[in-house]
Amino acid sequence: MRRRPRRAPGPGARHRDGPAPGAGTVYGIGAAPGAGTATVHEIGSGHETGSVHGVGAATVPEVRNGAEVGSGHEVGSVHEVGSVHEVGSGALPPTYREVRLAARPGRDPRPEHFEIVRAPLRPPAAGQVLVRNLVLRIGAATRTLMADEQVLPMAPYQPGQPLRGTALGAVIAAPGTSLRSGDLVRHDLGWQQYALLPAAQVRRVDPARWPDPAACLSQGFVGWLAVDRAARIEPGDTVLVTGAAGGVGCIAGQFARLRGAGRLIGTTGSRWKADHLTDRLGFDTVLVRGEGPIEDQLRAAAPDGVDVLVDTVGGEQFRAALALARRRARLVVVGALAGQAGGGTRTVTALDTLALCSRGITVSGLSAADHGADVERWEEEFSAGLRTGLLTFPHVRLTGIDRAPAALRDLLAGRHLGTVLVEPT
Repeated sequence: MRRRPRRAPGPGARHRDGPAPGAGTVYGIGAAPGAGTATVHEIGSGHETGSVHGVGAATVPEVRNGAEVGSGHEVGSVHEVGSVHEVGSGALPPTYREVRLAARPGRDPRPEHFEIVRAPLRPPAAGQVLVRNLVLRIGAATRTLMADEQVLPMAPYQPGQPLRGTALGAVIAAPGTSLRSGDLVRHDLGWQQYALLPAAQVRRVDPARWPDPAACLSQGFVGWLAVDRAARIEPGDTVLVTGAAGGVGCIAGQFARLRGAGRLIGTTGSRWKADHLTDRLGFDTVLVRGEGPIEDQLRAAAPDGVDVLVDTVGGEQFRAALALARRRARLVVVGALAGQAGGGTRTVTALDTLALCSRGITVSGLSAADHGADVERWEEEFSAGLRTGLLTFPHVRLTGIDRAPAALRDLLAGRHLGTVLVEPT
């Protein structure tokens, strides 16, 4: 099969209007938009290294009758807890805002399931790190962790407690540690403006490595693992990436092309996303939910079958890939958005076990939690690709901690492209 050339992103700004809410324009590296906008950015032109865009001093919005004025999104409640006191020299605010789980949602998380609370900002003790969060990553796993049942390798959220999430922050103080004020660190206490945690729970981020340090929050690690470790892509393979416009899928697709995929096929839920994937990220064709049965679309797109599946969705899309799997196909499951988006903790799919054995098909599940030793290698390759322009990091960047709950709802509804980031000002 003739291999399609990889579309490397060009330098400078790229503009492409799309009708979907929350993702109207695609840009190269540039300052993040102000509150009230949602912009998709692509990092990877090889320009502007070492900066975190659009990050400034934290601001506290006006509050009237328990609602924040001017946020653009309703949140269940906003109130203060604890005492207010000075921290350190008094240069820091006495309180900060954090998003807590107010109640476990049913199928759809609604504003009343979240509350934004003002909590006192406490100084760090020896061995602790006080971090000002600069960028928070919103992921589908957050929805799964709202359920009472533990199905992920981490504890579910508890009502009344802050939500967790991967974040990039700047060290304010870290007494008794090797960290210095201003160091960038990554940690898992996002969904709040400041974080206080043990030094062992943060990972230093080298800003010189990244065109934009926010790229260290990419969800692409598990997609890279699927392509690099589990799928063993061979030159000329036909590769299907489900949920290709998501934070995992858009990175997995780019690495599949770099590893020699001869035909790269994606799935997504919107025509504007499909156009972006083919125009900007090197996909040969993209199947769109709602434009006919996925299996029929896949059969037309890959009449000779599929060699590799990187599956972030499950359900109908997994079944279609299995039906079209060629002999010795490798199916790698890294997510289950078909169930997660609706709050489910199970995504059940029937398997034709006779087809598995007769065609020598391999089905494997993959969790990033089992591959911590590979993070350094992933970051080296990903950041190098961004610096040279060989890879891009599509993401949406929103401003304001009050927008995080709605950002999660929009992500689950498929309104964004790439990784969803929030600057918790």
